[in-house]
Amino acid sequence: MDNNKKFWEKAAGFYAVFIKRSASSYHIIISKIVQSFHKDMKVLELACGSGQLTFSLAEHVKEWHATDFSPAMLEEAKKRCTFNNISFSVQDATNLPYVDACFDGVLIANALHIMPHPDKALEEIFRVLKPGGLLFAPTFIWKKGAGFDVGAWILQGIGFKVFHKWSQEEFVKFVERKGFLVTEHSVVGSKITPICYLAAKKAA
Repeated sequence: MDNNKKFWEKAAGFYAVFIKRSASSYHIIISKIVQSFHKDMKVLELACGSGQLTFSLAEHVKEWHATDFSPAMLEEAKKRCTFNNISFSVQDATNLPYVDACFDGVLIANALHIMPHPDKALEEIFRVLKPGGLLFAPTFIWKKGAGFDVGAWILQGIGFKVFHKWSQEEFVKFVERKGFLVTEHSVVGSKITPICYLAAKKAA
């Protein structure tokens, strides 16, 4: 098991508590996403963690496939699940087992920046989305300054590795380069933990 995966396996038990500091941002993100949902949708969630967005969104669609590369994270999510339309499975976002064009929407929240190869994840997302399918990719972004540098140093010290330190503009361009049409992007959250809410679609 690589060091990155080891970190998330160990973090699973306390991740839900840790991420509560971003609760207000998540509330905004959820309110934005549900506006695009309908009851006939089949949605794939990558890097679901312990279900921070899962349970607030799954009730608005027909099928919700929650995945993560960490079995421990999925176990934490399963403990909290009370919905019948959610399935859980361990998956590698860069090598998905699904057939082409089978999902109406894909959610990948706060994960692309901590993936060594996010380009491969976006390629897989593009492949499994139906024409006209929706991508929701809220992602922590980076701002220049000593505070961010110190924070990154502390996080790396405990094993949390940030592979990509995008600004909002850099992140939007990264997604567009993989063939998506970005329909919305805005910054939510605090100055310490800003999140770029990004919505995009696969051309019909």
